[in-house]
Amino acid sequence: MLAVAIDRSRPSELLEYRTRPTPSTSEGVVEALCDLAREVELDGCLGVGLAGLVADGEVLRAAPNLQCMIDVAVRSLLVEELGCSVAIDNDATCALVAEMTVGVAQGINDVALVTLGTGIGGGVAIGGTVRRGAHGFAGEPGHMCVNPNGPRCVCGRNGCWERYASGAGLVWLAQQRNVNTDHNGHVVTGETLATMARAGDAHALAVWAEFADWLALGLTNLADVLDPELFVIGGGLVESADLYIDRTRERFVESVLGGRARTRTRIEPALSGPSAGAIGAALLN
Repeated sequence: MLAVAIDRSRPSELLEYRTRPTPSTSEGVVEALCDLAREVELDGCLGVGLAGLVADGEVLRAAPNLQCMIDVAVRSLLVEELGCSVAIDNDATCALVAEMTVGVAQGINDVALVTLGTGIGGGVAIGGTVRRGAHGFAGEPGHMCVNPNGPRCVCGRNGCWERYASGAGLVWLAQQRNVNTDHNGHVVTGETLATMARAGDAHALAVWAEFADWLALGLTNLADVLDPELFVIGGGLVESADLYIDRTRERFVESVLGGRARTRTRIEPALSGPSAGAIGAALLN
């Protein structure tokens, strides 16, 4: 969980920054949200970005990677506890808002953002407007199937994109290559795989190369439908973009319909880094 405080006139300059592990119960999550809001000296209004399908800014209808929050009326609970104005949206949609306001997508009308974290989230803007779809659930590319015979996803289906190209997917790819521990014998994580790759470890570099290929496959599918001018890559793995972004761009051009004719499509890391979702949430209200 990440909380920031911003001045709306200069939202890219963080006044406060706090993190803490995500609790395993809905009561714990709500309590932690309140504690974080107080720690950053909330004064006025609160914006919250949550993983999953957020309906009408109120009830989290489904959250494969945050099961404890399904059907929890988060906004009502926060308003009651904090006594302030509260706005809630999908976390990746919040990241898109941030990047269009103060990030790499400023002034660009057709944008698709994907966040690479525990899973894969997303947000879409067409004609300069964030699109939420008929139910407010648009922008969940992590659960499009890229391999029907692939591993089971937390959503209950098989071969979802996020099983290959998220933080959890990265570790899974490493395990398939028997890269289970780092050089110190610790269980591998995205961070340790990045450290190993930057140190020249051939096995870790191979994992990142495969990760880039799966990421490019998903972006190719999105491009065939949306044809955006810009793909923004956000989420926690954006800090390791140097290990996969160039290969992702190469594989994307090789496989997308139209190939090099898509001269205006770029793939760029989020300028706000892993804080994009929190900054966008703060801009909601």
